[in-house]
Amino acid sequence: MAMIASDAVPLLFFFLFCFFGLLFQRGSAQALSVKQEHAHFPPRGWNSYDSFCWTVSEEEFLQNAELVSKRLSSHGYEYVVVDYLWYRRKVPGAYVNSLGFDVIDEWGRVIPDPDRWPSSRGGKGFKEVAKKVHDMGLKFGIHVMRGISTQAVNANTPILDTLKGGPYTESGKQWLAQDIGLREKPCVWMDQGFMSVDTDLGAGRAFLRSLYQQYADWDVDFVKHDCVFGQDLNVDEIHFVSEVLKKLDRPVVYSLSPGTSVTPAMAAEVRHLVNMYRVTGDDWDSWADVETHFNVSRDFANSHLIGAEGLKGKSWPDLDMLPLGWLTDQGTNVGPHRKCNLTLDEQKTQMTLWSMGKSPIIFGGDMRQIDETTFNLITNPTILEINTFSKNNKEFPHITARHFGNFDHSRSLTNVNTADNGMMSLTSCKDRKAKGWVIESHDGELDQICWKDSLGSNDRPPFCLYKRQPLLTSDEEIIYKQKYQGKFHLSVMAPTEFCLDASTGRKQASDVLKQSSLSPCKWVTNQLWELNHDGTLANSYSGLCATMGIEKGIVNAGGVRSWVATGRKGEIYLSFFNLNLEKTVISAKLKDLAKALPTQYLRKLSCKCTEVWSGKRCKIQKQTLAAVVETHGCALFVLNCN
Repeated sequence: MAMIASDAVPLLFFFLFCFFGLLFQRGSAQALSVKQEHAHFPPRGWNSYDSFCWTVSEEEFLQNAELVSKRLSSHGYEYVVVDYLWYRRKVPGAYVNSLGFDVIDEWGRVIPDPDRWPSSRGGKGFKEVAKKVHDMGLKFGIHVMRGISTQAVNANTPILDTLKGGPYTESGKQWLAQDIGLREKPCVWMDQGFMSVDTDLGAGRAFLRSLYQQYADWDVDFVKHDCVFGQDLNVDEIHFVSEVLKKLDRPVVYSLSPGTSVTPAMAAEVRHLVNMYRVTGDDWDSWADVETHFNVSRDFANSHLIGAEGLKGKSWPDLDMLPLGWLTDQGTNVGPHRKCNLTLDEQKTQMTLWSMGKSPIIFGGDMRQIDETTFNLITNPTILEINTFSKNNKEFPHITARHFGNFDHSRSLTNVNTADNGMMSLTSCKDRKAKGWVIESHDGELDQICWKDSLGSNDRPPFCLYKRQPLLTSDEEIIYKQKYQGKFHLSVMAPTEFCLDASTGRKQASDVLKQSSLSPCKWVTNQLWELNHDGTLANSYSGLCATMGIEKGIVNAGGVRSWVATGRKGEIYLSFFNLNLEKTVISAKLKDLAKALPTQYLRKLSCKCTEVWSGKRCKIQKQTLAAVVETHGCALFVLNCN
């Protein structure tokens, strides 16, 4: 055996050290990459909806993707997502809820419109677009709808069996789209476009499997699944899609949308099946939309749902895309043509809340027209650090506020501009708050179903609904007896032709989303209800249950809020939000931070402090941090108290 010269030994160890160090670095990078692919951190990227609505073309999309790669990928933005109706032909008569303008394949699956997506011709789908995106160092995503398209059901297309190849057959029968489509369960806000499929049928499951296998064949990395969550909840479809994605040989981030009427109890049922899920309706560039997110983000943080277990990783409550920069209008056929309507202070508030709440950060403005102010907002290093790595994120209630210039009316947050509001809402039937409905029978009158806690109340009349059998045609009656015996319509008065509708079709974040509405009575499952033995009142469309509650809310567009979180280097992040219509002085005592944070983050009351948006050092006087916060603005502090 050859001997190694003694003077070569140190050099040998040096090379071995470098070699194994390189292997370790590669392994660590791969591990981080795997974690990111499974949403170990809140996903970050760009989506076409806010700037193009549904009309985006291949050229426009790739132009934006290239700019994301060049300008945002170094800041952690990695997904570029084509939003809805990429399969709809952009021709006169086509709009969000039109019928008959979609491009479908022989198996009833929507495929890209070849006029807008020319690389899809020849059955390629999004394969070529995904390759170009991947070559840019990014990941590719698409928006999809619930179940099956109405167009496919009307055409009665065969169903592909991806496990055996060819048409799906069972018990000697070839199954078709009309066998699996549930017309009584349409997507409420796109009722001409899509409907649920019957997942109890092997053919229904085969169709969903063929959809998501096709997306995998296109090398899709991100799927945004719409009209299956919130008021449109379809747990069976979510569960089956999650199982299909789990078995694929490629990681796919699974996102749910739009999320109107979501409650923490409802999210707890599905969060382990997905990676992110919308907790509000569509967020557009209005202050009313931004303000709506404060109560929602607080509730999901308090329920420990931020970064909970998800599909092959973690899951994140999603406050929706950021409508900043150059935008279009909701529900239009027009591309980007206007500036964001939010003031700069309101935009900073939105970025800060999304960061402190650890929402996925998905930018929606046209990258080709991005200005430096918007670019600096969405790439602020402290904002992105908080969004990715912070912990112990929650609303911080121990603050006081006074109007700027008025030093005589300082009040605590819990006393500022709050009110109790009774409302009917929808929640998971497992939620104990849903158990409170009873039948009240009266001689000569229709049965009423009442919220028992309101019966006998002296300060307000009881909340009751009139029970009536569904209004059916003779053809519908046979189906009703088979599937919906025991279900009924509800109304607030008798007689009436208007029935309680659990799914209103509204998507805006600033609507009173939790309230149900009255619609002309018709035989659709979102108007059918069932009173269970445990006192829950269940809706047949979503499987959610009605409840009556008292909700604390900010009224008259006023109030103040605060959030707190901790950093990976021992920092404390503290944010003040001014929801008032005038400048407000907001303050917090350092000793109160100990009520919200682990003790190791506040070892002493003398802290170094910097305000992020101004970049200035802040003064702490008498262990109190105070700031004058502009109307609808915020202050974000980094405290080092070790």
